[in-house]
Formats: sequence, C-alpha cells, structure tokens
Amino acid sequence: MIKKLLTIAASLFAITAFAGEYPDISVAELKKAIADKKAVVIDVNGASSYKAGHIPSAIDFTTAKADLAKALPADKEALVVAYCGGPACNAYSAAADAAKKLGYKNVKHLSAGISGWKSAGEKTEAAK
Repeated sequence: MIKKLLTIAASLFAITAFAGEYPDISVAELKKAIADKKAVVIDVNGASSYKAGHIPSAIDFTTAKADLAKALPADKEALVVAYCGGPACNAYSAAADAAKKLGYKNVKHLSAGISGWKSAGEKTEAAK
C-alpha cells in the first residue's frame, strides 16, 4: 500500500514538474513589464491570428522562428514571455523552448494567452 502511494505521489510530482517547466506570468505582471519595456513577448498563434490582433510589442513566432536570435535581446537574463490561445493551449512551448535553447534564463508563459488578455479588457495590436 505504501509503495503504491509513493508511486502515485511520484507520478503526480513528475506531471506537475513537467507542466510547470516555464513559470506563469499574470496578465497584470506582463502588462507592467511591457509598459516598463522589460519584456520580449512571443505570440505563437500563427501569422493570421497575429495579423488580426496580438499583445502589444509581441513578435510573431511564425515569421521570427527561423532567426529568433535576431529578434531577441542580447541580454540572456531578459524576460521572454511566450503565449498562445489560452490555458488549454501548449503551442507556446515551441517558442519558450527555442528561447531556452538560445540561452535565455528568464522564460515565462502567459497561460491566460490571448483569450485571457482580451478577457481582462486589455487592448491588442493588429499587424500592418
């Protein structure tokens, strides 16, 4: 019985650790970081979604991923935030993983995504 409980506990810990590979950032925290020019934001919702409306200052991962290093700051301690559609979306991890591979140490996830950003009453930008 104890072995079974330990196995279950270890499995839950592994799932939780995997799910939280990138710390979450709230809409309010991201809004402040953008206003303070202390965040690089990456939108992974695809080019058409990006053109229709994205978080202000966000870069389009679809067009930037081939040369992401040029789109990101030289400072590897800079805050990099990736987001996708909302809490059920995992697409953000492609951008977060790419930034991590480039050596960025402060990579976060806006789990609320663009849907949470809009639900919070925040404005979006349309691409030109």
